[in-house]
Amino acid sequence: MDQEILPGLLRVDHVGLTVPDLDAAVNFYREAFGCTERFRLGPFDSRDFPAQSDGRDWSDAYFCVPDARFRFVMLQLGPNMMLELFQYERPTDRCQQIPRNCDLGGHHIALKVENIDHAVSHLRRFPGVKVMTGPLDVVDGPCAGMRIIYFQDPWGNQMELVEFNRQP
Repeated sequence: MDQEILPGLLRVDHVGLTVPDLDAAVNFYREAFGCTERFRLGPFDSRDFPAQSDGRDWSDAYFCVPDARFRFVMLQLGPNMMLELFQYERPTDRCQQIPRNCDLGGHHIALKVENIDHAVSHLRRFPGVKVMTGPLDVVDGPCAGMRIIYFQDPWGNQMELVEFNRQP
C-alpha cells in the first residue's frame, strides 16, 4: 500500500508554547538563547468576533479554546527555528500543570549545541531553569557519540540539549 504524505509539505514552520507572562518569557528566551522578536500580535478576544454559523465562538472554532483572550509573540531562535509564545488571559480555569514527556500532549524542544557542558553552565545562570541529571553519554547503537540533557524553562516547558559527534 502506497503511503501518502501531506501534499506540499515544505518544513516545520514554528513551535508554539504557552507561558504565564509573555514579557518575562520573551526576556528569558532573548537572554538565554539570543532570540530576536519578529512580531507581536493581540490581544485577540473571542468576545469581539461574531459567533460561527454552528454557534461556536471564534476561538473555539479556530483554536479549540472557547472564550479565549490571548496575545502572542513570534521569536527567531537560531537560524532555522521560530518560537511562538502565547499568553492567555482567558479562560482562567485552565490546567496549571505542564504535561510530562510521558503524558498525552507531552512535548519537548531539542536544541543542537556544539558543547553541552558550556551550554549547561550558561543555562544554570538563569533563575527558574531546572537542569536534569546528565548529560547522558550514548555509547552504543545508532546514536553512539551523542550526549543529551533535558532541562525546563522557568515555566516548566521541557527542552533538551543535544551534542553530536563526540567520542565516548
